[in-house]
Amino acid sequence: MRSQDQDTAKERKTTSPSKTQRLHKLLAQSGIGSRREMEKYIEAGRVHVNDSPATLGQLIHEHDVIKIDGKTIHLFFDLKFPKILIYHKPEGEIVSVSDPQKRTTVFSKLPRIKNEKWISIGRLDINTSGLLMFTTSGDLANRLMHPKFEIEREYAVRIFGELTEEQMSKLKSGVKLEDGLAKFDEIRYQGGEGANRWYQVILMEGRNREVRRLFEHFNLPVSRLIRTRFGSVSLPSRVKRGMMLELEVKEVENILKWLDMPFSVVSRNESLIKVKARKKHAHPSPYAPKVKLDRKAILDKKIKKIGKKPIKRRIRSDSDIKKSN
Repeated sequence: MRSQDQDTAKERKTTSPSKTQRLHKLLAQSGIGSRREMEKYIEAGRVHVNDSPATLGQLIHEHDVIKIDGKTIHLFFDLKFPKILIYHKPEGEIVSVSDPQKRTTVFSKLPRIKNEKWISIGRLDINTSGLLMFTTSGDLANRLMHPKFEIEREYAVRIFGELTEEQMSKLKSGVKLEDGLAKFDEIRYQGGEGANRWYQVILMEGRNREVRRLFEHFNLPVSRLIRTRFGSVSLPSRVKRGMMLELEVKEVENILKWLDMPFSVVSRNESLIKVKARKKHAHPSPYAPKVKLDRKAILDKKIKKIGKKPIKRRIRSDSDIKKSN
């Protein structure tokens, strides 16, 4: 027979309020897109809650039915451990999901993931190469991209010509462009050959073609532009053009701690288990270096080769040749 306390506890559990979160934050947290993108989706009327148009800042319960463009979306109320992918973007590719002009997009090369999607952390124009990052967390993408967080972007720049000391000083103090004041937080001369000169620059924002426009302000065209670092993540030398690398769980954890972003230890451990299982059944990487065979393995290979029976070939006689003719 149940006690009165047990019945009261059960009733309290069944009538306890469900989890609630703001819609645009929840959509971003679930990997649908960045917060800014989700706000645009809601303003455009593409998001519905229980078959009614969603509103900005709307609170969502865990039992609400959310649809985007008529398709039901599965949302994660608990913090899900994100994935981070780095890609060495070559020139000639655009950072867009699709392109009417049928140009090559970076998204067409990314690995497919179930119930999630890759969100680009910032952009690189078609003529810029280097480090491009992707994540499954809209919150993480927003944290890295938003100007108020002042995340460093580092570039290697080759220009036709050379900056004077006065021009370098102006680029650090600020230059007025058509969309406002812009500057480099750091600029260092890196040498060069002939008429070309290399510079290393660091800035805290990612406005459209900002690096190029700052040099063009002094009539110095940029002939090569390579992003080498974004925040605490640098482009590894082993990741060549067109190659990509998914960061290890521990590396992602370090980035989240550096950004002071919360994460679920349970989901982190689940990610570790999935990665271990994937590695166990994964095919060898096409980029893995060839391992030299030791002396014993070489001898075993020779012995096997000697032990093979030779193929017997029938020698044709003169009479056989005459018959065939």
